[in-house]
Amino acid sequence: MQCLFATREPQEMHSPVRAHLSREGVRWALGRPELHRLLDQFRKGGVLVVWKARPALPTFREFPRKRRKDLNFRHGQSVIPYWKMRLTIEEAIVGCVLGTALGDAIGLPVEGLSRERQFRMYPSLSGHRFFFGRGMFSDDTEHTCAVAEALATSAGDVDLFRKHLATGLRWWLLGLPAGVGFATLRASIRLLVGVSPERSGVFSAGNGPAMRSALLGVCFGSQPSRMCELVLASTLMTHTDPKAVWAAHAVSLAAYQSSSGSVDPEHFQSSLAVALGPDAREFLTLVEEVVASVKLGEDTRRFADSLGLSRGVSGYCFHSVPIALHAWLSFPDSYQSAVLAAIRCGGDTDTTGAITGAIVGAGGGLGKLPPDWLDGLTEWPRTTDWMRALSKCLAESLESGEPRPAPTVPFAAVVLRNAVFTSVVVGHALRRFLPPY
Repeated sequence: MQCLFATREPQEMHSPVRAHLSREGVRWALGRPELHRLLDQFRKGGVLVVWKARPALPTFREFPRKRRKDLNFRHGQSVIPYWKMRLTIEEAIVGCVLGTALGDAIGLPVEGLSRERQFRMYPSLSGHRFFFGRGMFSDDTEHTCAVAEALATSAGDVDLFRKHLATGLRWWLLGLPAGVGFATLRASIRLLVGVSPERSGVFSAGNGPAMRSALLGVCFGSQPSRMCELVLASTLMTHTDPKAVWAAHAVSLAAYQSSSGSVDPEHFQSSLAVALGPDAREFLTLVEEVVASVKLGEDTRRFADSLGLSRGVSGYCFHSVPIALHAWLSFPDSYQSAVLAAIRCGGDTDTTGAITGAIVGAGGGLGKLPPDWLDGLTEWPRTTDWMRALSKCLAESLESGEPRPAPTVPFAAVVLRNAVFTSVVVGHALRRFLPPY
């Protein structure tokens, strides 16, 4: 929800918000279209008054009078053009999960193509191209759903989360998924043969953990120590290289800041530096380059060129995560622009699209996702309705502090779906032997 509070006459708004604003002595709440018109008026004269909450406060309804000291009070036109009120936790989770799925599905048909060949084969990439204008998602989204199920059934307890996520990865592997990362495959096989989740990981800096970490930030970003523990549990289960941990932590922090409405490149950079410490100097230098590039107004492809990724982004987390962060910080309020900016860099496009989509989707919720992309997502048994039900279940678990049984899908249906999915993937692989080259 986009809101600004100003000292003028009341306007039309939802009753609960209007009632709360009245109690707090605030007289106006606006959506973004009205806000832009108001800003045009204020540029001609007048004083704009904005109340901006710190990210730790989860919703506007938690602004009682006794916590006025927790609010930053600003005057004048030096304020940010608009202030994004934090979404409810369910809205942020839905946006993150479905944002992952759409970014994954849009990027999947062009995965592995160089940037030049991608533009030759798909001059326009404004919708699904996987199967006759329809889209399906890959392991990026499946792992995000596994994380959501593990969080819902554990209520964020780290040990239970680790146990349930390991169970989810075992069943995921038994479903015979296509296009699995090598490190994730090896770790999942180790889990399947009985290795404990604490020892199942392999030394790799692939982007597997990063692609499933955004949801951890959305759910537990306001509890940094808990979020760090969950990121570690999720990452070390498959990847033990510290680089994978740093990259996954960056994605979770980005998703948290996006969902809280505090998208500021320099604040993100400083927060990440505090969270990771001096050992992550190499990765923090990359993030510093991301922020500098965004401030200069460089597009994401030009930034990829500066990293030596002119032919495409690899599955190395020090390549894919900076690209996703750059796309997010360049277009924090435009889901479609951010996702396409990452995908158009080429290479591992389903993962860069999924990570970018998760972060931006967490900040905008379902309402910011392109409706035609949602309508074109053809998935079964993990349908969009199923993912929304899963998100609601997770939100209820977080709000109550109690585990909730996650909605399930028939295992036989997953195997059948994966067989169809694999056949379409093979068709795409064969198509690439044909021009244009």
